[in-house]
Amino acid sequence: MAADARPGGDPIQKWEVQLRKGSLELAILASLWVGKLYGLEILRRLEDGSGLTVPEGTVYPLLSRLRDEGLVEGEWVEGEAGHPRKYYRLTPKGRQKALRMRQSWSSFAASLERLLAPLRREER
Repeated sequence: MAADARPGGDPIQKWEVQLRKGSLELAILASLWVGKLYGLEILRRLEDGSGLTVPEGTVYPLLSRLRDEGLVEGEWVEGEAGHPRKYYRLTPKGRQKALRMRQSWSSFAASLERLLAPLRREER
């Protein structure tokens, strides 16, 4: 039986889901690096910039947690269409954490790339 034919789905897909979940906090902090965004803009930036398709039901609780940790601030702004939008921006603490997370990510990715070098030779 093929791996993706088993009940429960493809194990590679499950691994990819976990990988994306693990990097979501860094991706959100990075998306806010350039300035304030409202929730749907964050979702679009994640998808356009990294291919991360994240449901609203995942990103908003994470934004609330980041706010509770003092990493982002939220501000309601009246929209042109009449309904307010909540804009999020990084706090100084959030900027520091994003930088530290980026350094950790870069170090981890470089180490993993070294480990993966033999696999690239096999792909040729």
